[in-house]
Amino acid sequence: MNAIRPCPCGFGEPFADCCAPLHAGERRAATAEQLMRSRYSAFAVGDRAYLLASWHPSTRPAGLDLDPEQRWVGLDVLDRTGGGPFDAEGTVRFRAHYRLRGRAGSLTETSRFRRAGTSWYYVDGDHD
Repeated sequence: MNAIRPCPCGFGEPFADCCAPLHAGERRAATAEQLMRSRYSAFAVGDRAYLLASWHPSTRPAGLDLDPEQRWVGLDVLDRTGGGPFDAEGTVRFRAHYRLRGRAGSLTETSRFRRAGTSWYYVDGDHD
């Protein structure tokens, strides 16, 4: 992804300044929402390693297959609870838009996050 191209997470910053440093391990997500947005970006750019590393060890799968034909095209954050710099847990409800084999679709999920030390992790989520 080009450095001047907007980050897929929707903040409007270049990917190189927004989610790429989290993917590279140069910094950590400060909030549950920031982790969720960086994970969405990882789906958009196909970064399996970051998705697995940011998944809580208690629920992390052994592997992860991404559909190369699925293109993630937009993200709407609908709600959030907790997940701030001084919280241990948080939830983020979002709608992720995609295109798959020429058809538009969306996924709505309420994701649960847990902080361990200074790092936030995705635990699991409920799909609508």
